[in-house]
Amino acid sequence: MEKSEFYIIVEKLIRPLFTGSFLAGEMESSARDLEVALGKGNTILLKPTKMDDYRLILRRGQAFKSFEVELVRSIVREINTISEMNISDKMYLNHLYSLAIEKSLIESITDSGSDTILGVISGLERWATRTYEGSTVKSGILVNLSATSDSVNQASYRNIINKDFFALFSDGISSFIEFDRNGNLLGYINLKKTKTVPTISPNVFDRIARVCNEKRIGIVLTEQEDILIFAARQLLFAKRNGRWCIYSHDEIIRLLQNNVSYTAKEIRRAIYNTALDCSFSYKGACIAYVNKDKTADALRHIDAADIISESHFDMKKQLELEEAGKLYNIGSAKGIIDKFSLSYEEFLNKNDCLKTIAIRKIVAGKKLHELDRKLIEEMTSVDGATIVDYDGTIIAVGAIIKIEAGSSGGGRLAATTTMARYGVAIKVSQDGIMQGYSFDKQGKVKQIFNVG
Repeated sequence: MEKSEFYIIVEKLIRPLFTGSFLAGEMESSARDLEVALGKGNTILLKPTKMDDYRLILRRGQAFKSFEVELVRSIVREINTISEMNISDKMYLNHLYSLAIEKSLIESITDSGSDTILGVISGLERWATRTYEGSTVKSGILVNLSATSDSVNQASYRNIINKDFFALFSDGISSFIEFDRNGNLLGYINLKKTKTVPTISPNVFDRIARVCNEKRIGIVLTEQEDILIFAARQLLFAKRNGRWCIYSHDEIIRLLQNNVSYTAKEIRRAIYNTALDCSFSYKGACIAYVNKDKTADALRHIDAADIISESHFDMKKQLELEEAGKLYNIGSAKGIIDKFSLSYEEFLNKNDCLKTIAIRKIVAGKKLHELDRKLIEEMTSVDGATIVDYDGTIIAVGAIIKIEAGSSGGGRLAATTTMARYGVAIKVSQDGIMQGYSFDKQGKVKQIFNVG
């Protein structure tokens, strides 16, 4: 394989799988080096074959995990096999590459039952293009890697997954059909009661994440035709909008720190969980996490009527009064002074800030990471932006952001990139895509992740 071709494959097929990763050049290599190996400084080194005299350097902020190295190794192996076929049809070639990614994803997390898991995925993909009695199909399947069916009359997923009755047996949230690693039916599982264990998953799929330990792999077909893969008590992979992506949860939580040392991981985790929940409930959202030294600047974009924190209202009040003091128009200055001569409670009542009053009572003075997770998801879905200060204090919910001049894109994207100048901001679109933005050393907004 030519080096230029391998560069394109890595850039288009491999790098996008790993959030926050980028190609950091290449280094010399010999025939003694493996095609794929863990490198120094949070890198993976990769080349097409052992005989190639170079290895590309794939780098990101957090160390790569062993299953991710195995994944890259498997992809490179599959791509080499495809390359040897000398296929000229681009559409067919892209289809083979897609299958290679799918096969490699599954083989990276288990060395047994992978054929069954791939077969189940294929069956669910066919259901994604069908309806049952006019409705889209939801389905949940568990593959138990440690059990084997002892039934005399075996029922294989191959024979039943495409039958109409199969569409009625599970919903992918609390009810699941379980197969063994050979694809034989074990039975039905209701997950209404599962023990509490740490998971990283959309809240709606928390129950399936809890039971997917080293013995079980969970596969879910959602109502929106997405296919989700659960293992190691977390959502690992998802096929959304026709493309597989890896959920590098820890890497995104790290990126929310934005190179400052005072942010608490529990706050960053709560913000990430919120974005994840909105993504899989297909609700648009804009969430901004403000740096400690940028709060005052961020408040300039937020209307006082949207602020639910009294201390931040007082900060906003001071900023407005300072601006009023600079005005030459005495009438305008007087209007601002009169508006902010009231106490916080008086201001809310006089200006009929019912939404802010209601949200203040619901939040009850708690910080973001102290609130019920479902409540945070619902609040964040309110039209407008949710703004969180560095210590987890909720500044505003449903805030209409005064965007920067020259901002492009839709209203939610413009609000996200405007607030990203003061920390980190996440835009969640209604099709589930999560995009994170921050700023570089020159103060310019940059995208730091794009998942889903």
